Amino acid sequence: MDGEQYLEINKQLWNERTGIHYTSAFYNVAEFLHTKNSLNPIELELIGDIKGRSVLHLQCHFGMDTLRLAHLGAHVTGIDLSDEAISKANVLKEQTQLGAEFICCNVYDVPQHINQTFDLVFTSYGTIGWLPDLERWASVVNKMLKPGGSFLLVEFHPVLWMFDADIKNIAYAYFNNGRIIEEEKGTYANRDATMENIKSITWNHGLSEVMSALMHAGLKIELFREYDYSPYNIFSNGVETAKGKFHVEGLEGKLPLVYALKAVKPQ
Repeated sequence: MDGEQYLEINKQLWNERTGIHYTSAFYNVAEFLHTKNSLNPIELELIGDIKGRSVLHLQCHFGMDTLRLAHLGAHVTGIDLSDEAISKANVLKEQTQLGAEFICCNVYDVPQHINQTFDLVFTSYGTIGWLPDLERWASVVNKMLKPGGSFLLVEFHPVLWMFDADIKNIAYAYFNNGRIIEEEKGTYANRDATMENIKSITWNHGLSEVMSALMHAGLKIELFREYDYSPYNIFSNGVETAKGKFHVEGLEGKLPLVYALKAVKPQ
C-alpha cells in the first residue's frame, strides 16, 4: 500500500461510521442539543476559560466538542477528514445556532486550508493513531499556533492499544512498528452495527514519540498527566466505578487508560 492510500480507506470508514455514530446512544445527539455539553472534566479543567479565544479543533468528527467550545465563548474552527462528519457538524451548527467553522481536510493539509493562527489547538480521544507521521503532525500544530499559544492533547494511553479487543492479551507493539491493518465489524459506538467499510489503517505511538515530535517542532511541554480511567466506555468488558469513570473489568486502577499533554509555543 503506497502513498496516501490510507487516507481514502480511513475516510470511507469514517464516512460510514458517522451515520452510525450520529444516531447512537453513545453520542446521544438529542441530549447534546439540549445541554450543549459534551466535553469531559479532564479536558475542561485543562482548557480553562477560553471566552474570546481562537481555537482550532483537529479531527473533530461531527463537531459536538467543537460546538461545546463555541458555547464556552471561543471562536472555533473544526477540521475532519470525513466529509460526512463535516456535513453532520454543519447540521448541528444550524440546530444549536452556535458559531463555528467546519472544514473537510486531513490534518497534514490544514495550513493549505486555513490562513490564520490560533490561541489554542485541541485534539482528543482516538485521534493521533490515524496519523502515520507525528513529526509532520507536530509541525502543523506549531504552524497553526500563535506565539504563546497552547496545544492540548487528551488521548487514550498507548499501553491500551497494545491489547486485543477484549483487553486480555498483548497483541500489538507499544512502539510504532508501522501500519496496523484491521477489519472489524461494528464500531465502538455500536458494536452490533453492520458496516460495509470495515478496514482501518492505524499506527501506535508511544509517549516518547509524541513528546519528541512536539519538542522537535519547537513546542515546550508544560504539563503531562496520566489517568487510570476513561470517561468513555470503549471496552467490551468495561465497568463504571464512578460516574463518568470507566475501567477494564478486573483491572480497575491497574492500567493507564488516558493521558493529557499541554505544550506551549514560545513567544
